[in-house]
Amino acid sequence: MNKYRIFHLVLIQIALISIFSTSGNANIDKYYPGLFNGALKHAIIGILPNEVILDAGEVKITQVQLDLEVKKTPANIQSQIKDNLFFLLENMAVDQLINAEIKAWAVSKKLDKNMNGQALTRKYIEELTAKITVSPDEVKEYYESNKDAFRGAKFADVEPYIKPQLVNEKKQEFLGKYVNDIGKRVTIKVNDNWAKAQYAKAINNPVNKARKSGKPSLVDFGASGCGPCDMMTPILEQLKKEYSGIVNIEFIDVRENQILGARYGVSSIPVQVFFDRNGNEFYRHIGFLPKNSIIAKLKEMGVNK
Repeated sequence: MNKYRIFHLVLIQIALISIFSTSGNANIDKYYPGLFNGALKHAIIGILPNEVILDAGEVKITQVQLDLEVKKTPANIQSQIKDNLFFLLENMAVDQLINAEIKAWAVSKKLDKNMNGQALTRKYIEELTAKITVSPDEVKEYYESNKDAFRGAKFADVEPYIKPQLVNEKKQEFLGKYVNDIGKRVTIKVNDNWAKAQYAKAINNPVNKARKSGKPSLVDFGASGCGPCDMMTPILEQLKKEYSGIVNIEFIDVRENQILGARYGVSSIPVQVFFDRNGNEFYRHIGFLPKNSIIAKLKEMGVNK
């Protein structure tokens, strides 16, 4: 073999090493956009043993563990879960990673080893959120913005009730971000082969297809028999005709598509979610939304008939 051939092979080896090193540290959202929307959005793809789906130090999740969790779910949604295993994986990972953080915190605080999990979690949350408060200006602003809801009640009468409500909302917002940011605090690797297979299933639904179409989209999550949802039906039908070829208008029945609804954080209905041309969420509204309000929001997005 001549020296030029040897030199060529060495270059190939270097290139391969570079490729595998890069892919091993690649953010998963870059290669599989939208696969994870929570904590695992910050995970990296990597080459892992076939049976290992996720590796985060002490926390490892295998396909066997995932399959066991699927069997625990209600029979009527098992088929949906199987098509959205990444959603189940994210929930399992978050649960185990947060529990690991709580245990490490308990050790650092030298807390009673016999304290049950719920009590430990409460104390952990109390410490995390201890400094969260709201200013008098925030309380006053909330009152002024929601005067109609207070039906003429004076500020002094409702102030004691507003403050704890706002503090609780701030705590919930903080905890949501804290959980989602666990992928920034812990290095999480997800099996690349597994992610690739799951991505094909993840985007095979009306919402993801609309988001990838290159057109703005409005997705209404609701259910038949729900009063405000049924009021949205004729509006959506009108909009489909008026914005045909311009905007994707989709309705998702969350009773029939529970996992898809959960993936998009739908906890009450109806919910209207607006996505821009790039598939990014632009605006979200909970409850009945009049047609003129929808049109106004579409105009904000730069959509004109």
